[in-house]
Amino acid sequence: MTPVRPWDAFTAAEAEVRAMVADTRWQALSLPDRAHVLAARILVTPDGDRWLFGSHARWHLHDPADGRWHLAPPPRGVRARQVGHPAAVLPDDVIPSGPDFHAEPGSTQAFIGPDVPADLTERLRVLLRASGLKSELDYPLTAFDEIFAADVPSTVAAVWGTIMWCAYAPAFDGNERLITVFGEYLRRSLPGDEWVRWLPAPPLLDLVTLVAERQRAGRPRAALRLAAVMADTAQILLSDTRFRPRALALLTMVEPMLRRPGPEDGLTDVEALRAVWLERCPRRLCRALLAETDPAAHFSHAVYDLVEALAFAPDPPMAAATFLADLSDSKGTLPARLDHRLRRAYEELDRAGLTGTSAGESTEPEGFPAGGRVLTRPAPAAEVAPPDRASAAAVLGAAYATGLAWGALTGARLPQSGLAGQSELVRRLIQERDDNHTHHT
Repeated sequence: MTPVRPWDAFTAAEAEVRAMVADTRWQALSLPDRAHVLAARILVTPDGDRWLFGSHARWHLHDPADGRWHLAPPPRGVRARQVGHPAAVLPDDVIPSGPDFHAEPGSTQAFIGPDVPADLTERLRVLLRASGLKSELDYPLTAFDEIFAADVPSTVAAVWGTIMWCAYAPAFDGNERLITVFGEYLRRSLPGDEWVRWLPAPPLLDLVTLVAERQRAGRPRAALRLAAVMADTAQILLSDTRFRPRALALLTMVEPMLRRPGPEDGLTDVEALRAVWLERCPRRLCRALLAETDPAAHFSHAVYDLVEALAFAPDPPMAAATFLADLSDSKGTLPARLDHRLRRAYEELDRAGLTGTSAGESTEPEGFPAGGRVLTRPAPAAEVAPPDRASAAAVLGAAYATGLAWGALTGARLPQSGLAGQSELVRRLIQERDDNHTHHT
């Protein structure tokens, strides 16, 4: 007989809310009515924590100190009971709109350990080779010039930029072929070393700049060619879940431009063109664009992913806090952005002098994060022991994405050699590099 999974209050509540939001009548309900039905389904655990399954199909934890609701994955398997909660005090941003429950599923895995599928890499290599044949006079490099040599056409930059923008966490194995195929075009070595390339995540503005410059120069056909290269690249990336959510979002923004006429015809202002692209993205894909539209919310979702990736740990919030402790927080704003469980764990590390131990605040003159100072500390992050390779890659990706999100929110810089907790995980993964794994596709 197939074993029956034990009943879990959080799983049951989640299924109930999903069913309600999927019902066609949900869209007809007013916000107060939606809040009322959600408030009746709040769970409380023995420690007094209150949990709500709400917007973005994610759990929210009530902070008893100030009444805020923070994104936070629940403690699965813990006893919980349903309690009433005043519907009037539920903020609008925790109430599902409907489309937000249909977000494209993705993966938090980094590209260290599990390789990018060979067929995906080969298709991108062919596209890159064709893009490299274009003339830099017809396609001048107007973005990504800190990465590519001056004689590289912007069609190459369009392929690279699309890959990096679509990646959940652009930390790559040093010998990942998807990256090494760009070798002949690079201006200099990429940040990192032979084991890991810790690559920056470009803003959408960089991709838009490539297109807008050609329109401003009176070369609309070249602008369309660049948009087509981005669309072709994103289409290829769809087959890997580490790229898929943002690749799909980019396709919804770029493809209409290829079917002229469109609202961006003649637009030469970069910000105006970016706004047109963002407006096209359907609401169900809005979470993939939070890095562009709401950096604070994007950071909160990245922290959620990190805690969720650490579900195997005896104390996931404490395990997550050890990674958050690596972030540079000179203004002391990080604790206030965390739920009270994470905040307590982080403050415990802070009292022990174990926060901000490896983050660098400076950059090299040419734009890449500086090597910085990586301190050896009594590393609680080293005690995080993922049960398998896939789990380690997921934690590494979520931790790196959290660092990038924090940098985008605060301006803090990440050291070129990676943060301390991430480096510990890398040492576990590099022993198994280049194995044939397909679970991430």
